[in-house]
Amino acid sequence: MIGRLTGTLIEKQPPQIVIETNGVGYEIDVPMSTFYVLPHMGQPSSLYIHMVVREDAQLLYGFATRAERDTFRSLIKVSGIGAKIALAILSGMNADELAQAIAAEDLVRLSKVPGIGKKTAERLVLELRGKLNNLPIMTSVSNNSALFQTPASNKDDVLHALIALGYSEREANGAVKELANDVDVSDGIRRALKQLVKT
Repeated sequence: MIGRLTGTLIEKQPPQIVIETNGVGYEIDVPMSTFYVLPHMGQPSSLYIHMVVREDAQLLYGFATRAERDTFRSLIKVSGIGAKIALAILSGMNADELAQAIAAEDLVRLSKVPGIGKKTAERLVLELRGKLNNLPIMTSVSNNSALFQTPASNKDDVLHALIALGYSEREANGAVKELANDVDVSDGIRRALKQLVKT
């Protein structure tokens, strides 16, 4: 099983990236909390990996910190929470913020994640209360400190990323309508997700 992957970042199509190691490009799905702190294209990157082996696919999920990966693993153990929803949760809040929301039983905030209704939010609180506090505090991966800046990105990239995270086209369009056409992808996604949490 792959637990850590280090190589050259060669593609960014949020929420998926590609890291090349020894001539092999690995497709990795990442939450936006990790996407925000990825280095520039062509730079070395190292991620903690959760690998899923299915009959029809081998899937890799990447995280900037061990805490993110541990939180992801805790989330997918909850009934009704799959990998896609877990990534959406960690795209709207980081591991520390999720632990705080669970501890505070903040059902409103949890319910704003696509795919999570009130009952699922209640299940998250019930099954994860007291468990996330024991996870290590989030720390940045040393070689992922450079923020991603895209000089010629646009709202379409942000829109596609939001839809890939599970938001409806209507919700995604509403969240990006105020963004400038040349907004960089990382900043645009961050601002759009904040807008979606408020609505």
